[in-house]
Amino acid sequence: MRIESPFIKSVGEKTWRITADSKPVGSALNRYGFIHEKDNAEPFPEISALLPELSCSESSVSFKAEPDEDWTGFGDLTRTRLYHRGFKFDCWVRNVKSYIPVPFFMSTKGYAILVNSTHRVEFDICADVSDRVTWKDGGRKLDFYLFNGGSFKENIRLYCELTGKVKLPPLWSFGLWYICRTQANDYEAVNDALNFRREGIPCDVIGLEPGWMSKHYETSTEKQWHPERFPIPAWCPNGPHNFINAIKRMGFRFELWECNEYDLSYEEERRLRRSLPVSETKDCGNFHKDGEADEHFSWARPADTITKAEESWFEHHKKFIDQGADFFKQDGAYQICEHPGRLWGNGVTDEEMHNLYSILYARQMYEGMAEYGNRRPLVFTVAGWSGFQAFSGTWTGDTGGRLETLGGMLNTAMLGHCFMTNDMEVMQPEGIHFGYMLPWSQINSWTYFRMPWIQGERLLEMHKYYSRLRARLVPYIYSWAYDSTQSSYPLLVPLTLEFQHDKNCRNVLHQFLLGRDLMVSIYNHDIYFPAGLWKDFWSGKLYEGEQSLTVEWPDNRGGGLFVREGAIIPFGPLMQYRGEKPLDEIELYVFPASTESRFVFYEDDGVSFTHLDGDFAKTALSTQRTGNTITVKVGSPEGKYKVPLRKWNLKLAVQTAPSSVMNNGKPLEFSYDCGRGELTVDDVKAGDIVIGL
Repeated sequence: MRIESPFIKSVGEKTWRITADSKPVGSALNRYGFIHEKDNAEPFPEISALLPELSCSESSVSFKAEPDEDWTGFGDLTRTRLYHRGFKFDCWVRNVKSYIPVPFFMSTKGYAILVNSTHRVEFDICADVSDRVTWKDGGRKLDFYLFNGGSFKENIRLYCELTGKVKLPPLWSFGLWYICRTQANDYEAVNDALNFRREGIPCDVIGLEPGWMSKHYETSTEKQWHPERFPIPAWCPNGPHNFINAIKRMGFRFELWECNEYDLSYEEERRLRRSLPVSETKDCGNFHKDGEADEHFSWARPADTITKAEESWFEHHKKFIDQGADFFKQDGAYQICEHPGRLWGNGVTDEEMHNLYSILYARQMYEGMAEYGNRRPLVFTVAGWSGFQAFSGTWTGDTGGRLETLGGMLNTAMLGHCFMTNDMEVMQPEGIHFGYMLPWSQINSWTYFRMPWIQGERLLEMHKYYSRLRARLVPYIYSWAYDSTQSSYPLLVPLTLEFQHDKNCRNVLHQFLLGRDLMVSIYNHDIYFPAGLWKDFWSGKLYEGEQSLTVEWPDNRGGGLFVREGAIIPFGPLMQYRGEKPLDEIELYVFPASTESRFVFYEDDGVSFTHLDGDFAKTALSTQRTGNTITVKVGSPEGKYKVPLRKWNLKLAVQTAPSSVMNNGKPLEFSYDCGRGELTVDDVKAGDIVIGL
């Protein structure tokens, strides 16, 4: 049935909800609190200007596309493109093909749309009809949100305001993770941890794959340690002499793999204080007064034999947390599988629950860990739907760590998703380069031997170099991670997001920005340089922007790494794990531009929630080149968090040999590398550093 006059309501800044009537039932996203509408008095937009020739029915929406218009978004439902004009597809969680499909998309004309549904949504983006966009919602309800931010960056911010901002994970999550073979036992796990320390490869996490459990792929809440591989004595299950304690004494955090198809809807309804019928027999049945009471035919036999309706899924994790588990890897099994014919505890079928399941799972794990552990959770999953970015970090599933995985990450970054990784390809230089330069970095041995120290001398040296580079970059990465929680701008940035109006960036699927100031290229020597000046981190060579060039990298590196003009990058001291040393010495790598650039160096305790109450420190850094003078300003830390006394060293990219360096009016000694075009000054004091050229 055609709906002639849809109802429009302002629900937030530059955000409106379009429904069939003034009292919409809403989707499961509304019911379970994944949508955060606000009472707002924004004037209604001119719908016909944003969505010309809009046509609505209960199950479908269609509007006319402008000739030069295109759309990006939709999450990880394709890894081969970032723009979708001319394609048909659906949003439905699937293994490998579409782990994180999200019915949110942005137009190059400045608006964005979120279809408010957890059903399958089918899209035709100017495929069947070359100038019309159409979608069909399997829930058969007209219900969508319209954003009018004017840019990708602003529309992502508005989307995250509605569906949830990312939350700052623990500091240690930005170090390297290593996941042992699924065949590993306690001795191998401890030995792997020890070898990381002996080889001097910084690493913060040791994890186990499904072989840790007594029953393979155990989905119940009764899971136990494998008695032969991980014999934990019954008389001291929580240590201090167990293998987990030994691993943690070396400075590691600990992760466990799990799989799940527990009915999470009971817990959601319980939180809403709604009661659900539980199959339970209160008496022993009706029997003839003179007959035998055969009670075993009197009890209910639910189809779901795993779920305990009165117990949350998180509850059974507590015993493993008490033993030292810091987080759990939420595998695709079996959350991404369809469950045809299943009637979930909240009374809905899998048509509505399938896509919803992954975000219920992530949120329940996040909130359970936060409440029980009273520390920042790390939620690590493979699947998602609308709003997943608010609770989840992700990896790209069982697809390795090659070039294609970046396409999935770029597409989820266009939804404001921040914390992501893949399974590093440890046996090729390109995979090592890629894996260490992501927001999170993970080596997963799965069922193979992927330990860095058995990959041959050349690759081992690369692992050592890249792991140490990453360890020193953590202050830079963590500061931009904090910025992401405030701005909803992703930590891994597609070039088309940062340089929206440069059409040359639209098809770049082998490059990204890590934070604002580092551009990473992978698996391809043909590099597109966006506007500005770029410095090759390996060679020191400069490249002008807005051109494509073929760029080589050294034999002992696996890809390109470029510093953006205007960059301010704090490098910390080398640590084998977070917290091994105080952050008492920082090297600032600065590449000044003619316009002032700023960076906020963010610090907190890295584990607790006290940062939400202001227990953090921010140090303002800035730089600018004006004529023959370069100024670098280092502020004093501001905030309640106490930082250590700190030594600052400066490395500055400048093509002209300096004539002087003054620090708060006092001359300093310096050295200059004319080959790389870099000035080095040690032990500068907070305040002004003025470089004369």
